[in-house]
Amino acid sequence: MAKSDQAKKRYLMQGIAMIFIAVVTVEATTLIQNYFARIAVTEEAIRRAEDQLKSNNQEIIAVLDRVETAVENNVWTARKVLNSPDSLWTVTRRIVENNSFIYGAAIALEENYYPEKGRLYSPYSFRKGTQIDTAQLGTDAYNYIEKKWYTIPIETNAGSWSEPYFDTGGGESMMTTYSVPLTDNSGRVVGVLTSDISLDWLTDLVGKVAVYPNAICMMISRTGTLMVCPNEELVMQHTAQEVAASMPDSTAVQGIVRAMLAGEQGHSLITYRGNRQFVFYAPVERTGWSMAVIIPYNRVFENLRRLGKWLGLFQLFGLLLLIYILVYTTRSQARFQEVSQKKQRMDSELQIARDIQMSMLPTVFPTNPDNPDVDMAGRIVPAKQVGGDLYDFFISGDKLWFCIGDVSGKGVPAALVMAVTRSLFRTVSAHEKCPQRIVTSMNDSMTDMNERDMFVTFFMGILDLNSGHLRYCNAGHNAPVVLHPGQPARLLDVIPNLPLGVLPGQHFQEQETDLVSGESLFLYTDGLTEAENVEKNLFGEERMLRTATAEAGSSASTQINTMAAAVQGFTAGCDPSDDLTMVVVRFTNPAPSSGEERHLILHNDISQIPQLAEFMEVITEETKMDQGLAMSLNLALEEAVTNVILYAYPEGSDGLVDIEAIIWRDHLDFIISDAGMPFDPTAASPPDLTLDVMDRPIGGLGIYLVKTIMDQVAYERKDGKNILSMTKKL
Repeated sequence: MAKSDQAKKRYLMQGIAMIFIAVVTVEATTLIQNYFARIAVTEEAIRRAEDQLKSNNQEIIAVLDRVETAVENNVWTARKVLNSPDSLWTVTRRIVENNSFIYGAAIALEENYYPEKGRLYSPYSFRKGTQIDTAQLGTDAYNYIEKKWYTIPIETNAGSWSEPYFDTGGGESMMTTYSVPLTDNSGRVVGVLTSDISLDWLTDLVGKVAVYPNAICMMISRTGTLMVCPNEELVMQHTAQEVAASMPDSTAVQGIVRAMLAGEQGHSLITYRGNRQFVFYAPVERTGWSMAVIIPYNRVFENLRRLGKWLGLFQLFGLLLLIYILVYTTRSQARFQEVSQKKQRMDSELQIARDIQMSMLPTVFPTNPDNPDVDMAGRIVPAKQVGGDLYDFFISGDKLWFCIGDVSGKGVPAALVMAVTRSLFRTVSAHEKCPQRIVTSMNDSMTDMNERDMFVTFFMGILDLNSGHLRYCNAGHNAPVVLHPGQPARLLDVIPNLPLGVLPGQHFQEQETDLVSGESLFLYTDGLTEAENVEKNLFGEERMLRTATAEAGSSASTQINTMAAAVQGFTAGCDPSDDLTMVVVRFTNPAPSSGEERHLILHNDISQIPQLAEFMEVITEETKMDQGLAMSLNLALEEAVTNVILYAYPEGSDGLVDIEAIIWRDHLDFIISDAGMPFDPTAASPPDLTLDVMDRPIGGLGIYLVKTIMDQVAYERKDGKNILSMTKKL
């Protein structure tokens, strides 16, 4: 019994020692965690506040850009009707009607420009409730000649934004105005064209700060005037300098105000009336304004303190649990078995996830017997049960869209990004046929939601199955291999560009080449060239090119199988270190054609439109199409070309419209290009044909008619030109 008691005592002392060590370890861990947690929380507060400022900045700039565009796009219209003073009302009213974010628009002319209208004449249209009202601003009581929104653009001969002001006698509200000089046909400045935006939207945007509870936001003008402030009595009545000077402990606040007026960005921790506050500030681009977000220090760490209390409770629970574990050690085996079962269940769920992921990828490929134009094959081998590689393709009309990508990382996160990337490719490609614009759109979408800083190397191409012409765009992916029977394999010339999801607004460059019948494009991820054997040697690019060369004239599936066998033999059973994906696109059109081309070049003169009918007569005779179809195509072509003649070039300037017709064996391609102002007619919303004719807005029917007649209509801006492509199947 004595030995038994000694053993129990020894075990008890060992248990107490273990508990003491656990307590010390837990407390030390808690202190360390709290230290780093405070650093992380501070960094998170900085990031969230900066993101809020950036978001507000972007929304403000977006509205300002739209206002500037609306004004500058209507300058030529106002100049066109200067000889008709009553027509100026229509211009200002249309600006307000077509732009919901514009409060009012005016055309203010120099003194006595229209003697019959009085000394000052300024047609003004503005929103009044849900209606649009008009007023003549030029009165003795409202001498706009003295207003800065009138004088500054005339003095600088450039567009400018005014300081915020209360427009007494005009819009009767807080606003800021964008003005541009208005010239007559001789180039003489005769007034200004303006648009106003109410500052109510700015207050709503900036004032609603969701960074932290009790956080507030402020905005000042370039002179320091308070534009947005929680205390509405101070807005537009006092400057930030005055408010700062009246505050106790104002030294730090005055320093922040000076930095904001200097257009600087940063943050600071200040003490105001015994309370510490985080202050984050940043300028608003182009305006001279500056925003600030103020967050109470206690609010930033409130959740951390609450978490600390809960952690204390959990630590106590953990100690009790430790005692329980020490007393009931026999239950460890049961827990082990439970963990083993959970692992098996997780493996089963991962297998299901793998099956789902594989089902998202194409499994049926076009083969040469089924499609004489192209032969394809593909294979993907994840390094884990789920992976981040992807490929996809689809055929629309006479073109093949295809892509391959590699997500950074592995496992479930990479698989989710892979699914999003493939979905974006399908969605964007459904209405785009320009690789550069497809990749750019995908990158913009992915950077908006890329919170984990994951990126995707990506390559996509569009292959014309008639001619073998390939347009492609690379986003940081491995260069594909070009295989021609009887010749050594070579890498396709690609511009690397950055991967998707790295930088918003990234510019991607598009390239093009031609494939001849029998040539293949072998696409792969770096899991191929970086496959390792037991000696940690890489499969490598040279070995890949040798293997590909040997099968240059074989079918797509044979090329894939041969390369897969070569990799498997090289790695000799080693576990893969990365996902491996291969895709082969083999162009097999036995008689690629280029189509017969016909050209017509017109000046932007509406009197040249009849030449289109003669142009179509030649095409009608060559294609032997029926007269009904010929008349429809002539109507669509006339609508599209007339649109370019009327709107692409400024009035009075001479420009060219290039009309190209390409005659294929089963369809016609029309390509209309001009070097005028950027304009995408396909972006217009379809007209509501259910409305009465008198109730429909002007415009929109022309492009609707073109889309109805043609089978495909697409627009792109390339090399400074508007390019409208239209296809009609014969």
